[in-house]
Amino acid sequence: MNSRIAEVTERIIERSKETRKAYLEKIDNARRQGPHRGVLSCGNLAHGFAACGTSEKSDLRSMTKANVAIVSAYNDMLSAHQPYETYPNIIRDAVRNVGSVAQFAGGVPAMCDGVTQGQTGMDLSLMSRDNIAQGAAIALSHNMFDSALMLGICDKIVPGLLMGALSFGHLPTVFVPAGPMPSGLPNKEKARIRQEYAEGKVGRDALLEAESQSYHSAGTCTFYGTANSNQLVVEMMGLHLPGSSFVNPGTELRDALTRAAAVRATRITDLGDEYTPIGHIVDAKAIVNGLVGLLATGGSTNHTMHLIAVARAAGYIINWNDFSEISNAVPLLTRIYPNGSADINHFVAAGGMSLLIKQLLDAGLLHNDVKTICGEGLDFYTKEPMLKEGEVEWRDGPTESLDKEVLATVDTPFKPDGGLSVLEGNLGRGVIKTSALPEPQCTIKAPAVVFEDQFDLDAAFKDGKLNQDCIVVVRFQGPSAIGMPELHRLTPPLGVLQDKGYKVALVTDGRMSGASGKVPAAIHVTPEAYKGGLLAKVKEGDIIELNTVTGALTLHVDEETLAAREATPADITHHHVGMGRELFGGMRAMLTGAEEGACSLFYSQEPEQ
Repeated sequence: MNSRIAEVTERIIERSKETRKAYLEKIDNARRQGPHRGVLSCGNLAHGFAACGTSEKSDLRSMTKANVAIVSAYNDMLSAHQPYETYPNIIRDAVRNVGSVAQFAGGVPAMCDGVTQGQTGMDLSLMSRDNIAQGAAIALSHNMFDSALMLGICDKIVPGLLMGALSFGHLPTVFVPAGPMPSGLPNKEKARIRQEYAEGKVGRDALLEAESQSYHSAGTCTFYGTANSNQLVVEMMGLHLPGSSFVNPGTELRDALTRAAAVRATRITDLGDEYTPIGHIVDAKAIVNGLVGLLATGGSTNHTMHLIAVARAAGYIINWNDFSEISNAVPLLTRIYPNGSADINHFVAAGGMSLLIKQLLDAGLLHNDVKTICGEGLDFYTKEPMLKEGEVEWRDGPTESLDKEVLATVDTPFKPDGGLSVLEGNLGRGVIKTSALPEPQCTIKAPAVVFEDQFDLDAAFKDGKLNQDCIVVVRFQGPSAIGMPELHRLTPPLGVLQDKGYKVALVTDGRMSGASGKVPAAIHVTPEAYKGGLLAKVKEGDIIELNTVTGALTLHVDEETLAAREATPADITHHHVGMGRELFGGMRAMLTGAEEGACSLFYSQEPEQ
């Protein structure tokens, strides 16, 4: 085992002794109640199976047949989730065929960040994660179930479902993906047209045509953002069937994998001899495996919050230093847009998850002494699914990459590290994704151009006020201020400035999404401006240094001057009303800082460094 990975794991275990102990006691107490239908009154149970058929009612009365909960984030708005429309019937049939029962337990909301990007609805995006966790918990709260299937893919949805599932950690839980859409317009071409539109070189018709060719069918968006990072991380943690993350929807293999996942959920309940609850799968080693997979592939920066919140749901305390140290220990093995020009389908064709996991295991970068929904260890996850007479069988995966421009080896990686760093200085702590930068070791020291609202940047860009070396500060975007929206709409104009030869960077207490690209961006800066962070005192023209070599994030203004300055008041009330945002005031007030997961669900605890 790689010594640094082992050290980080042991530190997490030691740091979390008390919280993990309390969590395990909670889920062990829940298990001791036995099959939960047995503790329901006759009236409770009658309500629970009233709509079932005669045979299913008999099975549920017997307490010897498994009842599988289906929790789904289906809606038509998310292309990735639209295939879930047909999953409940597929699952019910598969479970019925092995003598058990499946009930649709509940649906959870699922925002499409692609629709809300740069719109007012994006202010609800991050908070939807905690809402999803609560919705999943409500779905499971009927005490009717022996195991669960979680149907979700995108952005905040998988972390939310995972947090909700972990609150019922005594239940075995299988996550069921739906797969990416087939490849469309190459991501590099899409980015080029977006930038040309920002410069006024092409019109809206050309932009819409490019976007439509890129996002063109049911399935996950094919770039390596948060949605596909979710799928990779969940498989690395042993919560998917091996190789199931990136099989295209609408295919025979995809449906066969869904049936197999449903059957697996009946096999690992407490009614048999393979009891494997999710609370025991998601331990410190599984969490570290997820981090290794994320960082070895240059995955989404959103997980610097999501995985912290997920870990906390399982009784573990992790922080950005853990991310940084693991990033320094693992090589960058993939080039998937925005870290390259390939998409997720190209990654699958080059060798996919089975080869990635094999390489990381062989290099001692993954813990193999873990539990998964398929049993002990990750060796089975080096196999890939194939069809045989309409059913899934797993065969040995490839032993070498079929495209080393997309999937490299540990010995000859694209970069020696995972490309995620912590920046720290008098401005606070933030994270930066360097894996997509042309020059990962960069130093930018330039005057600040300050905005209190992301929408104000457009006018300044069009007026030429940003035609200079500058560090763009977009503040009052943090969790407690306005819910921490993604600021990905800033990428095209900042990219234009970069292409003109200006040295530019972004510093923000907001998010930059899983599609963070070529512009250096110090994101998730904490403490946020709204909570007294020094960002609130930055003035136009102040010199800021962003240095990925030293890890510095420094406002070069003397302490005496800063002490005398008044913080800029936050004029953000317009972000709190309309589009349903007024309903989330209480949640915003409870959100922890970014390094604590930006979470409203757990007792606030300062992150240990």
